[in-house]
Amino acid sequence: MQLNPRFIGDLARIWPEGTRDPALKLGIAVSGGPDSLALLLMAAAARPDTVCAATVDHGLRPESAAEAADVARVCTKLGVPHRILRVDVVDGNVQAQARAARYAALAAWMEAESVAALATAHHADDQAETLVMRLNRASGVAGLAGVRERSWVPDADHLLIRPVLGWRRAELAEMVAQAGLVAADDPSNRNEAFDRVRVRQALASADWLDVGAWARAAGHIAEADDALDWAAGREYGARVLREGMGVTYRPAAPRAIALRVLARIIEDMDGEAARGEAVARLYDTLLARQPMSIGGLVARPGPQGWVLMKAPKRRA
Repeated sequence: MQLNPRFIGDLARIWPEGTRDPALKLGIAVSGGPDSLALLLMAAAARPDTVCAATVDHGLRPESAAEAADVARVCTKLGVPHRILRVDVVDGNVQAQARAARYAALAAWMEAESVAALATAHHADDQAETLVMRLNRASGVAGLAGVRERSWVPDADHLLIRPVLGWRRAELAEMVAQAGLVAADDPSNRNEAFDRVRVRQALASADWLDVGAWARAAGHIAEADDALDWAAGREYGARVLREGMGVTYRPAAPRAIALRVLARIIEDMDGEAARGEAVARLYDTLLARQPMSIGGLVARPGPQGWVLMKAPKRRA
């Protein structure tokens, strides 16, 4: 495949380290679908000697092993080193468990192969669909924020980049078709039992919607989310005081920032993150000068601010 100037520009902007040091390895997560195959094709052309790829086989569908083998054959033709990572998914929330297992396997692969950055094929349509789904759930700013072009592999200290986040699904599929490749067909992408599939179909039928603009809006919300995090860090440093067995918070910031400070205090003290609705209820209760329990903590209004302490252990 010929070099794609647009992709090269996007990659250089998102991962300038790779431009400064061309020897750094770029890993591509390739499922075999059209999105990740297009990413593989462009990356192999842009960085022919330093790209490697991995396919995670969850074993959740009978076709998954054959699809992983198909990706391996494509990589062989492209001269890209490839590994199939087989994982087991435990019972429960299958989608969440599969995601956790996938990223854990990819993180271990990056470590073993000295991969500097992992690229995934999240694109503009994914971004827009997620925004609509979370709007429908009345999510706050953090929930509405789109995925970032640069982040970290979950539960790992490895760089995660998304160089086709500004691309449309149809563009990537056309690229694969022009290359003469047949992408894997996951029937779950048409299963209307999933919210994302229903949202995808609704967006496709509303030709007056600008999906690219929605995706960019999600990016703007992500910038606002980062700004709120920055402000919450400042508020935490200036207004939170550890005293004895508890923490005193003297809120001075707007509600959206104070909620984040409370959430951080709760996670620091209790060891677990609290749900957003619970943190909002705590804020409103303390503002009304009433005490409240949350997780393993007790919070009460005091003369110097809001005091949060470990709840006393009950006697057997």
